[in-house]
Amino acid sequence: MENYLNENFGEVKAKNSSEEALQRWRKLCWLVKNRKRRFRFTANLSKRFEAEAIRRSNQEKLRVAVLVSKAALQFIHCLNLSSDYTVPKKVEEAGFQICADELGSIVEGHDVKKLKIHGGLEGIADKLSTSIKDGISISEDLVNRRKEIYGINKFTESPPRGFLVFVWEALQDMTLMILGVCALVSLVVGIAMEGWPKGAHDGLGIVASILLVVFVTATSDYKQSLQFKDLDREKKKITVQITRNAVRQKISIYDLLPGDIVHLFIGDQVPADGLFVSGFSVLINESSLTGESEPVRANAANPFLLSGTKVQDGSCKMLVTTVGMRTQWGKLMATLSEGGDDETPLQVKLNGVATLIGKIGLFFAVVTFAVLVQGLFSRKLQEGTHWIWSGDDAMEMLEFFAVAVTIVVVAVPEGLPLAVTLSLAFAMKKMMNDKALVRHLAACETMGSSTTICSDKTGTLTTNHMTVVKACVSGETKEVGCSESTANFGSAIPNSAKRILLESIFNNTGGEVVVNEEKKVQILGSPTETALLEFGLLLGGDFQQEREKSKIVKVEPFNSAKKRMGVVLELPSGGFRVHCKGASEIILAACDKVVDSNGVVAPLEESSINHLKDTIERFANEALRTLCLAYLEIGNEYSDESPIPFKGYTCIGIVGIKDPVRPGVKESVAICRSAGIVVRMVTGDNITTAKAIARECGILTDEGIAIEGPEFREKSEEELQELIPKIQVMARSSPLDKHTLVKHLRTTFQEVVAVTGDGTNDAPALHEADVGLAMGIAGTEVAKESADVIILDDNFSTIVTVAKWGRSVYINIQKFVQFQLTVNVVALIVNFSSACLTGNAPLTAVQLLWVNMIMDTLGALALATEPPNDDLMKRSPVGRKGNFISNVMWRNVLGQSLYQFVVIWYLQTRGKAVFRLDGSDSDLILNTLIFNSFVFCQVFNEISSRDMEKINVFKGILKNYVFVAVLTCTVFFQIIIVEFLGTFANTTPLSWQQWFVSVFFGFLGMPIAAALKMIPVATGAIDAFAMVADELIGSLKPLLLD
Repeated sequence: MENYLNENFGEVKAKNSSEEALQRWRKLCWLVKNRKRRFRFTANLSKRFEAEAIRRSNQEKLRVAVLVSKAALQFIHCLNLSSDYTVPKKVEEAGFQICADELGSIVEGHDVKKLKIHGGLEGIADKLSTSIKDGISISEDLVNRRKEIYGINKFTESPPRGFLVFVWEALQDMTLMILGVCALVSLVVGIAMEGWPKGAHDGLGIVASILLVVFVTATSDYKQSLQFKDLDREKKKITVQITRNAVRQKISIYDLLPGDIVHLFIGDQVPADGLFVSGFSVLINESSLTGESEPVRANAANPFLLSGTKVQDGSCKMLVTTVGMRTQWGKLMATLSEGGDDETPLQVKLNGVATLIGKIGLFFAVVTFAVLVQGLFSRKLQEGTHWIWSGDDAMEMLEFFAVAVTIVVVAVPEGLPLAVTLSLAFAMKKMMNDKALVRHLAACETMGSSTTICSDKTGTLTTNHMTVVKACVSGETKEVGCSESTANFGSAIPNSAKRILLESIFNNTGGEVVVNEEKKVQILGSPTETALLEFGLLLGGDFQQEREKSKIVKVEPFNSAKKRMGVVLELPSGGFRVHCKGASEIILAACDKVVDSNGVVAPLEESSINHLKDTIERFANEALRTLCLAYLEIGNEYSDESPIPFKGYTCIGIVGIKDPVRPGVKESVAICRSAGIVVRMVTGDNITTAKAIARECGILTDEGIAIEGPEFREKSEEELQELIPKIQVMARSSPLDKHTLVKHLRTTFQEVVAVTGDGTNDAPALHEADVGLAMGIAGTEVAKESADVIILDDNFSTIVTVAKWGRSVYINIQKFVQFQLTVNVVALIVNFSSACLTGNAPLTAVQLLWVNMIMDTLGALALATEPPNDDLMKRSPVGRKGNFISNVMWRNVLGQSLYQFVVIWYLQTRGKAVFRLDGSDSDLILNTLIFNSFVFCQVFNEISSRDMEKINVFKGILKNYVFVAVLTCTVFFQIIIVEFLGTFANTTPLSWQQWFVSVFFGFLGMPIAAALKMIPVATGAIDAFAMVADELIGSLKPLLLD
């Protein structure tokens, strides 16, 4: 079966599947009872094509707009511009001077001429009643007026579907429709022959069963939809920094209004259409909107920023002009939201299983119907009444047809692919509580198979709460962990050195010191920037004062490839000065001078270089992040178009930043090791710091090696083959190094790789990995969009929890498939063999519908929602080549099926003699006994299926309330059906002895299942047998001691 599934359904991958692969498997699944339900949680390919068409249209529009704006710029200065634009009365009464459509046409059309007519950026700001410096006023009345005139920053979504919609979809099941027709015919013929109500019993029994199946199915599907709705809401939580009422604050992008001043940084998503106000080195990636991969530079000459695009480099302030469905991004998102998630490989494989078993079931159903009809003809031939057909004969034929259709109902396991969705929805909801937001369904499955995790250091293995604890300036090295020690350090270094240090800290930064709504000083920025700014404030510096002293001409933001950040200042006394900071050894290599102990610039001699290198090494050995700060005087000639030079610097000093290892990381790494998952640290930090942290976390062992990115890059393919399995730490790595490592692990070594990332440059590695894990706190929007799972607390322990849940999902679905295949096999063989050998089917249509519900919806609820346990992380990972339907599953399915078939067959052939049934109702009692025994076999098999390999299946059973509730309901309704609904379900009340035998036969399946688990399978037979034997001895120990 696995070969069949891989050949026909194996093309669909966990991510980045081709459209052809997605279409191909749909065509192969032609035997479907209910297309709406089966394909509900699969991608809507037509909507995807529609979204792609919108992207192509946007690309063409923007290309034309750019050409027109370029042409307009050439003539704009020569023209006497005048406007024929009239402000709509409603807009004017609201206190604004420009309408939403006019704003939209300016930005979306890149209309330079219109922008100039409206007075440029300043004119637009005035007409929007906002301030470029302080933002909009937040009085409730003004905010409401803005919303009324310009709309809100939300896109149209399809309305949530109510419960009745799911009822209607459940009714679309083709086999249920056929059974409904059978029920109608049965009612008409039955009432005509036997009158009301006796003649209506069979028909009403089928109708009641259909309604019960529909109601239970719809309830389950509706609850799933609510869970997905909650998760979608969480996925859309994106915040931005804005200035409102002269206060810097964070708000949701959905609360943005035209006139807001938004602060954008590298990796951010542009949250609305708007105009560039100020900024440096801004590159915008418009591929998500237009499909165009070439980034566009945003500046005063090209100020148009479009919603949904990404800041690839630089930082800027933006004036929001257009929001929501008035933007092209809003229209695109409205279409994409209907496109759905890609189906997961397990969903596709189980669709294949359902199709294959469905074909077998259809064949058995046709043969069963033919055999039953042939038996009827034979009997009538013997009686000589083959030309005389009565209503009873018609009813019997109808019953045969209903049994055949019901065999198809039971045989086509529609619940298999839907069990995946149910299990994933349950897991995703629970994972949200464990601080992991799953963006793509397939990530849950894949994470359970992961064999290696490539983790960042900063913020994932460490707390990301950084503090400057040591500093070396002007030859003075001291601890500076608190305000007193920092003040002492500040007084110990020369004033000139302190002055240039503060200028470097407060100007060469991506952070800011602001006053928040509570009128308190707040430091904004990354943890590294925050630590440095806090250090500057403790030294007695004033952020605003330093900023006002000089003018920033150019900024090169920190780049993980260059490992540095630079800024050019225009000094008040004339001339330009460059400040640079970054990886200590890289910045130090660019220096040829140093600020000495007297605060004077002196040549950087070998003794000074050795002292600084020793300081870096000493700091790194203490697991501190080291940064070097330097500056360069570049005279009076500098153009902001020129790159920042990178040689001839003067070293200001070195700071050591403490970022403690997160509590519980060492234990989590140990859990991964016991689970067969290799953890590798990939970091941009100094190799000594990386090794110290890796040893503390338990990542770097005696057998493993640590390597630097530049050295890794130089290795040949042959050397990499030997080297990569041993790599446990990669320091000073670039995003390309991470991507190369991930690619080799996936392709050459066939590993299932999970990768963490937080920066814009991590996007290629996150995309390449089997599972991309973005950081929720430190991660940029670009990283989050490329990821499959967002770790909301940036904690490595959460990644281990995701792996545990992934394994739980995989195992739960295997358990459900094992359970359902057993019911399928037994129900098919029993009805088919009985029809062939005895001329009648022991299980009626109503009874088979009830069995179908037990194994389908209720079985999925019970087994697919089992929470994870710690034992899951003691197994080896499935990896890339593991078979989903394993040998262990086949052993359990075939063994249990054989037992159940023997029980049913024994009752059918010897039941009357054993129970001394000889009255007119003997057949009815026997068939009820068979039905009851069969159901209780499934009940106890469901318990046995809780663990496919361990004998003790009761461990933690009472903690799984869903499982207990499902079993209780199944037993309760079985009693009701047998004892009180006999006229509708073709059953009769049983004696207590018969009840005991039915339950006993079901219970006997459990020791049979335990015995089966002791039979070694082909893979790992000795280990499996040893594990079972140890467990058996352990469980018997208390009894033996007693």
